[in-house]
Amino acid sequence: MNGEVLMSASATLTVAFQGVRGAFGEEAVCAYFEQEMGTQPEKYAYHSFADVFAAVVAGTVEYGVVPLENSQTGGIDEVYDLLNRHELFIVGEINLPINQCLMCLPGQRLGDIKRVLSHPQALAQCEEYLQTLDVEVSAAYNTAGSAKVIREESLRNTAAIAGKQAAELYQLEILASNIQTIKDNYTRFIVLGRVPLPCFAGEAKTMLAVAVDQRQDALSRCLAVFAAHSLPLLRVETRPSRQHAWEYIFFLEFAGHYEDPCIRSALADLASTTSRHKFLGSFLRAI
Repeated sequence: MNGEVLMSASATLTVAFQGVRGAFGEEAVCAYFEQEMGTQPEKYAYHSFADVFAAVVAGTVEYGVVPLENSQTGGIDEVYDLLNRHELFIVGEINLPINQCLMCLPGQRLGDIKRVLSHPQALAQCEEYLQTLDVEVSAAYNTAGSAKVIREESLRNTAAIAGKQAAELYQLEILASNIQTIKDNYTRFIVLGRVPLPCFAGEAKTMLAVAVDQRQDALSRCLAVFAAHSLPLLRVETRPSRQHAWEYIFFLEFAGHYEDPCIRSALADLASTTSRHKFLGSFLRAI
């Protein structure tokens, strides 16, 4: 599938994200590539996370940017599953502040709204606020995509939850802002590439996908390896492997670069305690 091109200047980098113009994914692309890296990428919007992964794998784009976890609602299962399925590497991360806004066609008041559209993650982040409204809640594939639908289909009595940029882009009126339950709300986005980063200056973080059988003592033995080598374990996320019953994939994030001698030694020991482990990338730590 070809993405919708959003920026066609003489850019040297091509980057895919999920959603439409005004999506938080587009904001993450700008924050990472433009603000941090000082480059102007050519941005492509894809319908799904799977489409973003496929575009990077196929070489249609050089990089992909997808959300991995939210500070309020936790990890995004689909993205973790795609990381395990595809031969891609995490080459960067960005911690993006998320301010969710309720928006609608101009001229309406809050009491006129009977239906609210947004991505399930956004709906979950704003659950307490939505409970104060007498509205029907409907899940959509993207936050900004919901705003776009309201504008294109002239949907009255309907509101979207999305970012301020989407409201400006699709000329919608913001009825309420900062409506997420936890006001200090962030989403961590990762940058996907086809080649892992070599050693670099700066504080590195590494992610592995490790398969263990829950019926054995594999997980505790796996974690003991990290303790024995004094490797700071930063995060653990769990997903079913979908290959064998009761086999789980543990996504482990820890400080250091994959090529560090101490980490290479630890991973050699890890091989004897797991069914398999997969290197997902070493990248500059943002959080």
